[in-house]
Amino acid sequence: MSVEIELLQEGGAPTAPRHPLQRLSEVLAAVGTLWIFVMMMLVVADVVGRNFFNAPITGVAEFASRSVASIVFLTLAAAICGGRMTRSDFIPRLLGARAPGLVLALDVLNAVLGALLFAALAFIGWPELVRSWSSNEYIGVPGVATLATWPFRALLVGGAAVAAIAYLLLIPALLRQRASGASA
Repeated sequence: MSVEIELLQEGGAPTAPRHPLQRLSEVLAAVGTLWIFVMMMLVVADVVGRNFFNAPITGVAEFASRSVASIVFLTLAAAICGGRMTRSDFIPRLLGARAPGLVLALDVLNAVLGALLFAALAFIGWPELVRSWSSNEYIGVPGVATLATWPFRALLVGGAAVAAIAYLLLIPALLRQRASGASA
């Protein structure tokens, strides 16, 4: 699904298509990318320390296990805003120019269902986030290495909320794209 959202430059010429959350989603994806780099370096240091110096870094496994889901949720909005969210396009391609209204309806339905799904994930995750915050929940072995769970839960809830909003903001763009295609 490629949705074109145009912003105007100062001279009135259209810029590259942009989603209203494009900048935020790019920042979140950049944080996720940096996090991957840090996690990779940490895992390599742990492996080297474990195998060559008999000195593993405690807590790496816990950090890495929680990081994977957090990184995915940090990058969701960028995938949505960039039109790269995984989905099957078999039916829209099959219908193509023969039924553009039906293709539009499927695109809007996809955006609505995506928004509902990620809003539900944020809603379901919120009580867990509050509980982990208020109870000082942690993972790991006390006295050896522990990590608070609330930051990871906050990234999941926040990432899901931003993804839901990104999907919602696609709907007007889809409708505008259809309207501009019909008038052309």
